[in-house]
Amino acid sequence: MAADPGAPSLAQPVVLVLASGRGERFAASGGAVHKLRAPLGRTTVLEHTLAAVRASGLPWHVEDVGHPGMGYSIAAAVRATAAAPGWLVLPGDLPLVLPETLRTIAAALADCAVAVPVHQGERGHPVGFAAQCLPGLLALAGEQGAASVVRHQAQHGRVRLVEVDDVGTVTDVDTVQDLDRAERLLAARR
Repeated sequence: MAADPGAPSLAQPVVLVLASGRGERFAASGGAVHKLRAPLGRTTVLEHTLAAVRASGLPWHVEDVGHPGMGYSIAAAVRATAAAPGWLVLPGDLPLVLPETLRTIAAALADCAVAVPVHQGERGHPVGFAAQCLPGLLALAGEQGAASVVRHQAQHGRVRLVEVDDVGTVTDVDTVQDLDRAERLLAARR
């Protein structure tokens, strides 16, 4: 687990940056490098994501071991940070997510088991999970992410949808066209 130079506090949820996917759709769309290493502005897709995580002030962990699916990646990252009071699952290919959004989702976990950001009606990332989700997160496997954990908590009324004004929560880079869109959005922010 890493954090800003100040002492990390496990009183806050840990941001789990998932960076172990194969990026096959990006390559199939004409990408010449792995999508997380693709240039975006003055740096790469992954570096933009990590800059937002660092700026949030939350503790964080990068899961970049080559797991065979997102479920395995999430479970491994949660296992590595099991003492945390919660987790924010953030795919590494969301380079425009804002630090304020990470803090907002972390704070929302104070009164729910799962916090899901929603931007203009669309659900996005990071999805926050409180400590009570630990067994479900550790049991994840395969290609699917944590949707089963969200569904289980929703059945008990413990999911909170959090409206955010952050297009970065729904702007992932899966194709070169997505990268072009992210570049335009990034330029508009400047």
